[in-house]
Amino acid sequence: MNSSLRVLVFGTFDPLHAGHRDLFEQAASLGGYLAVVVARDTAINSQKGRSPAVPEHERLAAVAHESVVDEAMLGDADPFSYSLLATFAFDILALGYDQAPSDTEVRKILEALHKSHVKIVRLAPHRPDIYKSSLLRT
Repeated sequence: MNSSLRVLVFGTFDPLHAGHRDLFEQAASLGGYLAVVVARDTAINSQKGRSPAVPEHERLAAVAHESVVDEAMLGDADPFSYSLLATFAFDILALGYDQAPSDTEVRKILEALHKSHVKIVRLAPHRPDIYKSSLLRT
């Protein structure tokens, strides 16, 4: 681990569960600073066609409370604006094992934002048979 590296993670975290906590631990081990972007309610509505079970400010507070998270912030209202990716300084983008978009698409987005130096890391699943948000919502 290089303690000067800044790691960025994003997701809905609806609800926050042990799989997410493991994702945070894995991401934190990649660098010295972990920033987590929590999807806004409007972004979840537009991308998933449903409202989140837990409102954005409660999800943000829960993520910010995690000991390995150095900074938690709400994402862009428009999930396709990428303004946060453009303005936030980070070295590693850590993605969940099943998180969209594909690495190829993420690389294209990063290059368009002049962030080609950013390393993309896919993190390992943690008991996806139990700790998967879609399973926990049912």
